[in-house]
Amino acid sequence: MQKPDKIFLENTNLHYALDANNADKGSIRESFFMNQLKNAGYQIDLPPKGDFLVDSQYTFEIGGKGKTYAQIKGLKQAFIAADDIETGTLNKIPLWLFGLLY
Repeated sequence: MQKPDKIFLENTNLHYALDANNADKGSIRESFFMNQLKNAGYQIDLPPKGDFLVDSQYTFEIGGKGKTYAQIKGLKQAFIAADDIETGTLNKIPLWLFGLLY
């Protein structure tokens, strides 16, 4: 047996139910992103670089408004899904927009 790379909860509210005082914001962001794309019918994989590989061609890195392109540098079709921003620029997309896929 080996430790899984990541475990995602189906509902982001479960993070708070398990540990209301120490819910990890990064895990909540990633769970939200994965949940929205999975429910919209996209295939999600874990790539060597970035957080998610969508439909075997789009790499996404999930983070806050200060997230940089360092982790996806050099990758084609790579994007940042950033929390705490209202509008996107270049390859940085507001995380809340993925909620509209549901």
